Amino acid sequence: MGAESFAAGSLVQARGREWVVLPGSDPELLVVRPLGGGDDEVAGILTGIEQVNHAEFPPPQAQDAGNAVSAGLLRTALQIGFRSTAGPFRSLAGLAVEPRPYQLVPLLMALRQETVRLLIADDVGIGKTIEASLIAAELLAQGSASRLAVLCSPALAEQWQGELASKFRIDAELVLSSTVKKLERGLFDDEWIFDRYPYTVVSTDFIKSPRHRDLFIHGCPDLVIVDEAHGCVADGSSSRSRTLRYELVRKLAADTQRHLLLVTATPHSGKEEGFRNLIGLLDPELANLDLSAARGRERLARHMVQRRRSHIRKFLEQETAFPSDRLIQEQRYYLTDDYRKLFDSVLSYARETVRDNSGGQLRQRVRYWSALGLLRALASSPRAAAATLGTRARAVDAQTMEEADTLGRATVLDLAEAEAADALDVVPGADDAPEGAIEGSDSPERRRLLELARRADKLTGEPDAKLAMLDSVVQGLLAEGDDPVVFCRFIDTAEYVAEHLRISLGRSATVECVTGALPPTDREARIAELTDTDGRHVLIATDCLSEGVNLQQHF
Repeated sequence: MGAESFAAGSLVQARGREWVVLPGSDPELLVVRPLGGGDDEVAGILTGIEQVNHAEFPPPQAQDAGNAVSAGLLRTALQIGFRSTAGPFRSLAGLAVEPRPYQLVPLLMALRQETVRLLIADDVGIGKTIEASLIAAELLAQGSASRLAVLCSPALAEQWQGELASKFRIDAELVLSSTVKKLERGLFDDEWIFDRYPYTVVSTDFIKSPRHRDLFIHGCPDLVIVDEAHGCVADGSSSRSRTLRYELVRKLAADTQRHLLLVTATPHSGKEEGFRNLIGLLDPELANLDLSAARGRERLARHMVQRRRSHIRKFLEQETAFPSDRLIQEQRYYLTDDYRKLFDSVLSYARETVRDNSGGQLRQRVRYWSALGLLRALASSPRAAAATLGTRARAVDAQTMEEADTLGRATVLDLAEAEAADALDVVPGADDAPEGAIEGSDSPERRRLLELARRADKLTGEPDAKLAMLDSVVQGLLAEGDDPVVFCRFIDTAEYVAEHLRISLGRSATVECVTGALPPTDREARIAELTDTDGRHVLIATDCLSEGVNLQQHF
């Protein structure tokens, strides 16, 4: 019997079992899935070689009748099945998550476009990952897309992989610098990773290099999700890393038939050029819109969704249990005499080094960033200051002024860009001497740094006014029934605070510390272990948890 007799959704019998015919079948080849089977059991049947018939089932017999309970269960199952598969969405029946009504809005917007080009810029915690994954699952289920690639930072790759697999039944392979060699084993000579694996989660920083970028663009899937898209656009800065990411995404967006989802909570960082370049990835015409006019804003609104928590706390008569609005307070404390004396000494040293122009302008710029890093570490904690004073500044290796500024900004400022991720919570370093001059050096400047480091280290065992104020605030929150999270800028400060609170709080609360010193999977495991412990909890963390980890449920 010809394959044209079997429409998508038909039940057929072959190889001794029943199958469901899937979209994409043709007269010579049926694409089928076993009745009751999963996507990992999809197979192809050559109709010219194998016998294929319409599936037939024997009529029910009297002895097959069950009781009222089994009949009720069957009725309920049918109701749930019909409800889940009703309407315009083919993917909902296979999801392991029930989207909130407001999370369906980006999906509805996407389905109105022939080629999906959408910027999802909802606030943190609203569920941008769910919203983007919903669109991907629906496009794949409809056959509008056949392959998927998610571009994200390496720190978020495992989370994306887990979300896609556990909630959307999309088994994606991780394409990271650490996994490429393993994935390449077993490939044919003319085959690349993206030919073999239809669903992938890719490190943006790995794939952006010209050596990998051109191959990826050539074999890129027809559906791409770009996470933290604000870091993938040129904004007038001199960052080479940002420029490479922008070149990658811009070339992917050049294919007008490719579905493109941009995901970010900060679409506009204050630089108009960056925002224009971002929306220009969706459609070049959007970059030149007059957004002061209603017509321009309406045009952009077809491709962009941005909502704050207050906008959807109550949506279509359903309330979302977001945490209450932020309450901002400032707690004032005064430095102890010894801490103030150390601060004055460090400030005096910083002023001297910044004014020192020996060694040329590049060396002076390195001193500038080293001084800023030292002052910031000292304001964080004495332990962070001691670690900074004994650490070589990252900007020392800079070969140009621009490179020194890039390294300095990444270690001193709170950047949202991915290039700062590898040094997110590491102390910046204050020793600005070239590497060859450090080893065995006994210069006056070196001795001065070591003396300041000894004074800072000594303060870690003495009363700390800032730490005492934090202790009081944490104890007050615990007394009110809260489980607080304390964010610290540096790993050394987080460990310093955690050690103190473990002693101070004793058995009244369990204290755990999670920093960038732990791999991403270990961070989530440690948080899960903490929340599974009975009683009150206190989490001490650095900004390694600022993205990709949902703390709202337990803290």
